[in-house]
Amino acid sequence: ATCGHGCKYGECMGPNKCKCFPGFTGKTCNQDLNECGLKPRPCEHRCMNTHGSYKCYCLNGYMLMPDGTCASSRTCAMVNCQYGCEEVKGQVQCLCPSGGLQLGPNGRTCIDIDECSTGRAVCSYNRRCVNTFGSFYCKCQLGYELKHTSGRYDCVDVNECVANTHRCNLHAECLNTQGSFQCKCKQGYRGSGFDCA
Repeated sequence: ATCGHGCKYGECMGPNKCKCFPGFTGKTCNQDLNECGLKPRPCEHRCMNTHGSYKCYCLNGYMLMPDGTCASSRTCAMVNCQYGCEEVKGQVQCLCPSGGLQLGPNGRTCIDIDECSTGRAVCSYNRRCVNTFGSFYCKCQLGYELKHTSGRYDCVDVNECVANTHRCNLHAECLNTQGSFQCKCKQGYRGSGFDCA
């Protein structure tokens, strides 16, 4: 089976038919499925959607159980955690619903970790890191766009000259370069290529 449009987070199962991996949806499996919006809801109290998955957390005074339910806890209520808590060997610890969050100095609230600036995020050479609350994603560098080529998704150079997104002067020629473009004044004209006289 071949899928001309490709299956980003899934497998090609029939002519242009994708079977998405869990947590993804859409014709080409390129969209994150918001599990928090599903019926029945996957979490008892609060739900946080993540890329390809989700995390459950409990209201203050409740403890997250291994099966995703929330159990009332007198000790948790006393600690006053932002995202619920867990008891480890009699010690109460506040929880953060994502690996991209860390407990703040007060030990109760969660603050974002900027994976892009700390170097924890690894994006391929032609992609740039974009930080989000609790996570990050890799986006194509400026001058590149995500395209499905030779069976996979990749960031390919945008030809600004063909796409007509350049700002070259009427009397200049557009020359495409990797990730950008150049403007050169035509014969008989002088200037930067953006201004030609």
